[in-house]
Amino acid sequence: MKGYQVGRKPKVDPDQTRKFSGILMLSAWGFAMVVSSFLFLYIGYLVDEILGTTPNFMLCSFFLAIGLCVWKLYSEAKDRGKKM
Repeated sequence: MKGYQVGRKPKVDPDQTRKFSGILMLSAWGFAMVVSSFLFLYIGYLVDEILGTTPNFMLCSFFLAIGLCVWKLYSEAKDRGKKM
């Protein structure tokens, strides 16, 4: 147990923590993008079935979900850039 002292926590490198938080942020946004796009795609499909319009609402809601996710990702990245 060389270099380890009882009762003391090992030092954490802040740069490494920032890298991991960036990776976690991107993976969370990727997951949110996939889930929201499929959710909006399904809701658009249901609306198309009710109204009898084949791909109109499905495609519009899909692109709306993608656009909103990209916009929120951009705004969060811009806010993080201001904090650095």
